[in-house]
Amino acid sequence: MTDYATTGDGLIAGLQFLAEMVRTGQPASTLTRSFATVPQLLKNVRFAEGRRPLEAAAVQAVIAANEARMAGKGRILIRKSGTEPLIRVMAECEDEGLLLTVVDEIVGAVEAAV
Repeated sequence: MTDYATTGDGLIAGLQFLAEMVRTGQPASTLTRSFATVPQLLKNVRFAEGRRPLEAAAVQAVIAANEARMAGKGRILIRKSGTEPLIRVMAECEDEGLLLTVVDEIVGAVEAAV
């Protein structure tokens, strides 16, 4: 399973944005107006101390299946909170129906494992 919190996607996106500022000579305020927002959904699943729901084979299978469904259409970010016993399930996708289905399926699998 991918450790989404350490893949550096945010860092890469930030560097790409800075590169575009340099390439175009435009300020960040102008460039941000050119981006369309994409629907995003975040759900948290609380778990008991000592449990490791993200290590469950069933959870990993659901995550992998939904990553395949989202390929090229959006992104999924799943991580354990660093401050409380929560699994954070976040996804972005232009298709809101797919977004809801993907997040709900992953949340359901995590809840079943806790």
